[in-house]
Amino acid sequence: MIKKLLINIILILVGVPILLVTSLKFINPPVWGWQISRTFFPPESYPDTVLHSWVPIEGISPDMALAVIASEDQQFTNHYGIDVSSTINALTENNGSSIRGASTITQQTAKNVLLFPSQTYVRKAYELYIALLMELILGKQRIMEVYLNVIEFGPGIYGVEAASQFYFGRSANELSQVQCAQLAVVLPNPYRIRPMPATTYVQQRTNWVVQQMNNLGSIPL
Repeated sequence: MIKKLLINIILILVGVPILLVTSLKFINPPVWGWQISRTFFPPESYPDTVLHSWVPIEGISPDMALAVIASEDQQFTNHYGIDVSSTINALTENNGSSIRGASTITQQTAKNVLLFPSQTYVRKAYELYIALLMELILGKQRIMEVYLNVIEFGPGIYGVEAASQFYFGRSANELSQVQCAQLAVVLPNPYRIRPMPATTYVQQRTNWVVQQMNNLGSIPL
């Protein structure tokens, strides 16, 4: 009886993510884990009304994808969801106590869409599993499309279209290279960093991201 129960639990833990990730290939998520968590456990500066508007990858400036790759995950097109060397380095630097800073864009997408904020190793392991599934089932372009549409660019500002309209008064497909870099800069901490008005730190970081974008050149997804 216990053995059968354990097998069923394992099948659920393994199988449900496969179904959910497969659905993402065809369906744009109306809500996602990170947004749900913010709704029920809002930070102090969280607004009553959130901003979000889904746009296809074709409706987003190509510089935006390049900017987040330059800023967040320069090996995005080369790894299979997990940057092993960065994870090992993060573990080493933090004496094995944390793996913050080691997340790829695929892992961030897995965390934001299908999981909830947590720093436990169980959640991190599940994140790695889902990231591998996303790479296998969705592919790089769809992963990037989902990522750019669900990531939080400021308190209650979800997705690049809402962020572009809020900060610059224009659509995501009209963003300049510098504006894309400015938006990418806020992602590590969108509750403390704003693209506009640009502080000295934001300007310096934006310049660095633009330089990295120029070094990377065009990256086909």
